[in-house]
Amino acid sequence: MMSTIKNIVLIASMLTVTSGCSSLGLGVEPWERDLLAKKEMLLNASPVDSALDDHIYFSKEASSGGKGVGGGGCGCN
Repeated sequence: MMSTIKNIVLIASMLTVTSGCSSLGLGVEPWERDLLAKKEMLLNASPVDSALDDHIYFSKEASSGGKGVGGGGCGCN
């Protein structure tokens, strides 16, 4: 008798947990699109800073290639 009650409670709790995801809208709602379109939400919010960081990295590592950057260790190119 006790195991039957435990099973019913377990099944009821599992149904409750799994049904919670079905009512949520998966995806972006129209009123959220303005927030995602902001410049701060880009993966690369500042292309100039990213280019400078890449230039400094490749200059200090004395390597070339990998990201389309030519040149050697001095950073001239």
